[in-house]
Amino acid sequence: MAIKNRHIERLFKAHYHEMCRLGVMLLHDEEEARDIVHDIFAQLLDGKASFQDSKARSFLMTCMRNRCLNEMRARSVREQAMMCYPLDEETQALILDEPSIHALQDALGRLEPPMCREIVLMHYRDGMTFKKIAAHFQVSETTIYKHLRAAMDQLRLTLKQLG
Repeated sequence: MAIKNRHIERLFKAHYHEMCRLGVMLLHDEEEARDIVHDIFAQLLDGKASFQDSKARSFLMTCMRNRCLNEMRARSVREQAMMCYPLDEETQALILDEPSIHALQDALGRLEPPMCREIVLMHYRDGMTFKKIAAHFQVSETTIYKHLRAAMDQLRLTLKQLG
């Protein structure tokens, strides 16, 4: 095991900077590039990936490229969803009187489907990110955005009726 760790450490030292440069070129984010390099080597240490020594550089650079492409695709989906469903920017703190608060709580309790209510509570009350909520429900982040948007539309309608 120690021999394997030393071997991976040598590979890390030999290829780290080149992998980071590739990541920065693709992602334009140095920190994210470093995180991806560290993830790749963590998987090697955990034994979740393997390769032939003669092709180590090629393997590592291909892993880096593929991880960066995956991140770029994930960014694209998140950015598209945020453009379609800009929730946090348009949701501002409200100052409500006691009857309005009760009416809003009642409206929150009646949100349909029930998943909308849970998502609103998880995001606004518990401070969970869209990514964590999506993982909890085992759905895409886009599905979470759509449910949250529907819930916010219902709650806005309630607030309009109050005001």
